[in-house]
Amino acid sequence: MESDSIVIIPTYNEKENIEKIIRTVFGLDRVFHILVIDDGSPDGTAEIVHHLMDTEFRDRLFILQRSGKQGLGTAYIAGFKWSLARKYEYIFEMDADFSHDPNDLPRLYAACHDDGNDLAVGSRYVMGVNVVNWPIGRVLMSFFASQYVRIVTGFNVHDTTAGFVCYRRRVLETIPLEKIRFKGYAFQIEMKFTAYKIGFKIKEVPVIFVNRREGTSKMSGDIFGEAFFGVLRLRWDGWFRKYPKVKN
Repeated sequence: MESDSIVIIPTYNEKENIEKIIRTVFGLDRVFHILVIDDGSPDGTAEIVHHLMDTEFRDRLFILQRSGKQGLGTAYIAGFKWSLARKYEYIFEMDADFSHDPNDLPRLYAACHDDGNDLAVGSRYVMGVNVVNWPIGRVLMSFFASQYVRIVTGFNVHDTTAGFVCYRRRVLETIPLEKIRFKGYAFQIEMKFTAYKIGFKIKEVPVIFVNRREGTSKMSGDIFGEAFFGVLRLRWDGWFRKYPKVKN
């Protein structure tokens, strides 16, 4: 079944969620393909994906398996390169744990395909704070992290750390992926900031973020630390780095 869109889902120990998220995406009216990037999950996540590929979704579901946890950013970059080697025009980032609602995928798609934007961000903060079941401390940390990014960089996106994103193909063809240096939260900030500096059109689409119901969060203090200091480096780059031009 042909599609112009692929959803990249990084996984590490997501056996409770992976089949459900795959079936939900494939149950949408719009046809999406899925690429799972699994970092050596010992819980059998990859085996579940392979079973679904072999029995039901051979032409729509794909997997890249990597040895061990190598970081969110490197997983997405591997997925971007895999997708660019095929003919996908719209390339998505999405979590496996249902914190991102698959029913919002068509809205992100429409923001790029119909409205002419280059990047659509599923934003928790563009219309207030739309987060469900997060501890208040984590909500405040995430919200003020995005405020911090806006203040330091002058980059007017409300949810810079969002991991629910649609890229048009030309964005990922233009950004020098080999020069993206960060792996955690700062990866999400760096990708959006780089797209902004190049001159791509970015649209924030309001979504409701729901904390995972099953499985274990992968968040850590190191991720936040990387984001805090990474933003300062991005500000420095914004002054002195030469960014590529938009490809038509």
